[in-house]
Amino acid sequence: MTASPRAHSFNAAADQYAASRPSYPPAVLDCIEDLTSRPLAGARVADIGAGTGIATALLHERGAHVIGVEPGAAMAAQFHTELPDVPLIRGDGHALPLADASHELITYAQSWQWTDTTRSVPEALRVLLPSGALAIWWNTTAFDVPWIREQHQRIAHRCGVKPASRARPDDSDAIRLAGLSGLRVARRQVRWSRGVSLDTHLANISSRSAFLVLAEDDRRAFLTEERSRLRDLFPDELVKETYVVDLLVATRP
Repeated sequence: MTASPRAHSFNAAADQYAASRPSYPPAVLDCIEDLTSRPLAGARVADIGAGTGIATALLHERGAHVIGVEPGAAMAAQFHTELPDVPLIRGDGHALPLADASHELITYAQSWQWTDTTRSVPEALRVLLPSGALAIWWNTTAFDVPWIREQHQRIAHRCGVKPASRARPDDSDAIRLAGLSGLRVARRQVRWSRGVSLDTHLANISSRSAFLVLAEDDRRAFLTEERSRLRDLFPDELVKETYVVDLLVATRP
């Protein structure tokens, strides 16, 4: 979406991203259907910043006529491997390679933060049908789980970023969406968990953008330390990850 090193860092770990990143619970798609008052089955959907196709696959399974849009070459190649029967075009949210008024739903799963909303919102509105909607969501940190909160703080410290105190510190994304284009924005949060091996959990951590731009020695040292800590917490090396999906759905009033 943007030219920043972090935005393009995922291409160096596309296979790892596909293998270790969490998906999303069915309740997220249920919420989208509820907030848009229409089923996903049969809807024309464009999934922007589709990556390896994690969200695209769920939309496809719901019966949506979905197309992926992805700027990264390696991520796009992995998408084709994962979803050979789903169409994908190269592009980003600032200049969507899609026709005017051609889609009922535009989605951004884990990718909205890489856009400049002064460009991506007007582009979404151009592509949407008059009654269409824009849905954006993230798997965010469950800060009420002590070990997850503490790990988040360690990762932030190692990556040189300020640790957050909660999943979304404010409603800035909703405010920007509504303020730019007069959209009606609704928000839902969905809590869910998954159980994964310790190796998968560590691979998930190391596929994050802030982590991918670190020096190799720094990444390796952190993962070695983290493996030791987590073995004490999870001696069977099965890790329960908990997430809170933060979903925003914007529609024209």
